[in-house]
Amino acid sequence: MSALPDRHLDLGCGDAPRNPYGRRELCGVDLREMPSRPGVELRAANVVLDPIPYPDDHFASVSAYDFIEHVPRILPTPDGRATWFPFIGLMNEIWRVLAPGGRLYALTPAYPNAAVFVDPTHVNFITEHTHEYFSGDKPLGRIYGFEGGFRALRTEWVVNLDSLVAQPRTLRQSLRRWNRQRSGKLTHFLWELEAIKPGR
Repeated sequence: MSALPDRHLDLGCGDAPRNPYGRRELCGVDLREMPSRPGVELRAANVVLDPIPYPDDHFASVSAYDFIEHVPRILPTPDGRATWFPFIGLMNEIWRVLAPGGRLYALTPAYPNAAVFVDPTHVNFITEHTHEYFSGDKPLGRIYGFEGGFRALRTEWVVNLDSLVAQPRTLRQSLRRWNRQRSGKLTHFLWELEAIKPGR
């Protein structure tokens, strides 16, 4: 496998894309058009409806902070005669733009925590097992058109603010997570998935 490009993409980034792996090049995509600045390239796209505006195998990593819960699971086709699955399409696109061995780092409010339902724009309710539709030898999402493949490296409940970067937890963070888990106050679930691209 060739070396990963030292380039990261943050989806739904606003004007402040995050870089959890500390890549040299940082890119962001958001609905709104915003000017790029030195060291940060920003592009506008509605990735619910349109492809991610970058070529295949372009990134070593992609992040989605508090984003995937806003992506609809099902929408009618433009002619209203059928349906399609935007969340499945987005996962295909993330897989497409990741280089082989690249990583998806997604942090989202998850069921059964009430944080899933508080925001009226949350339409995609993630659970502890949703990642199984996109990972493993036979991803369950195949029946809905998922064409990619991921290996689950880490899927767990986390303290949101302690998980903004992809690094091992400190002892203090581990204790905070344990206390919040014990009291049922963990709101966010983390996916760290590796793109599997056989033959590339």
